[in-house]
Amino acid sequence: MRLLVTGGAGYIGSHTVVELLEGGHDVVVVDDLSNSSEVALDRVAGLTGRRPEFRRVDLVDNDVLASVFDDGPYDCVLHFAGLKAVGESVEQPLRYFRTNLIGTLNLLTEMDRAGCRDLIFSSSATVYGAPQALPLIETHPTGGTTSPYGRTKHMIEEICYDVAATGAGWRIALLRYFNPVGAHLSGRIGEDPKGIPNNLVPYVLQVAVGRRPHVDVFGNDYPTSDGTGVRDYLHVVDLAKGHLAAMENIDRFEGARAVNLGTGSGNSVLDVINGFAEASGRRIAYEFADRRPGDVPELYADPSLAAELLGWKAERGLAEICADGWAWQSANPNGYASD
Repeated sequence: MRLLVTGGAGYIGSHTVVELLEGGHDVVVVDDLSNSSEVALDRVAGLTGRRPEFRRVDLVDNDVLASVFDDGPYDCVLHFAGLKAVGESVEQPLRYFRTNLIGTLNLLTEMDRAGCRDLIFSSSATVYGAPQALPLIETHPTGGTTSPYGRTKHMIEEICYDVAATGAGWRIALLRYFNPVGAHLSGRIGEDPKGIPNNLVPYVLQVAVGRRPHVDVFGNDYPTSDGTGVRDYLHVVDLAKGHLAAMENIDRFEGARAVNLGTGSGNSVLDVINGFAEASGRRIAYEFADRRPGDVPELYADPSLAAELLGWKAERGLAEICADGWAWQSANPNGYASD
């Protein structure tokens, strides 16, 4: 199949492009490179022996996006593009609404014009807000989001449900990720955030490699095994394979449907820090800080629908996440700028 991947030079997108190319598909990547690097696609080509076609495109620029679809056709679109930092979204809500919402509306409009109505959307567990019960299942209420970033994910899901309800043949998989982490087992591609990392694992890795002095652990008085927050950490390669499974089973998504992608269990912040200390053989300094507003003690998925609908389940645990993440960061101490 010929596939369009938005945000395909980013962290999750690049790992998914590897799986798509290795699956024999033709891939066209559009990315504005605002939080990614074209070097990732060079390395994808080195891993797979095939280079995806690349177009530098901001989805908000509808005229340029329309030209991409004029060069189609495409059998399916995988939509990763968007801004994703929770804290930044609180400081810059208008930028997040403009980029994530208008970009997606333009994409859906061009897909409709081109008659391409199969879509796999990169959603998030943030749409659930504070969990009423654990593990989280897809029927849990959504919309209790605590940040503009989370609200954009929820709004896009609602837009997709409304578009799919038109009866025009849309098939939309809304994949709700939990906490993607780790790197490709080759160590050639991985997470390379620009500026100060917003998420735990890239921050831990930058401490391990000597780029930052210590990790701030936000809260040590939660009702968990060690007092620190617990999250469902999912290896990025497992997540990428989940997209391939969704695409291969897109006929099961008549209309729009949400599916959790997670492991079904959680690890604490200290579990993660200790895991990376063991993988790297280095002491990772950390300091406790106050809880952050909006954080919850625990968050993990019920992934049984993904197993039933997609034949997918996570295969890699925390030890592999830490080993693969350290292989990436130690070989690329400054990320893709190491080239």
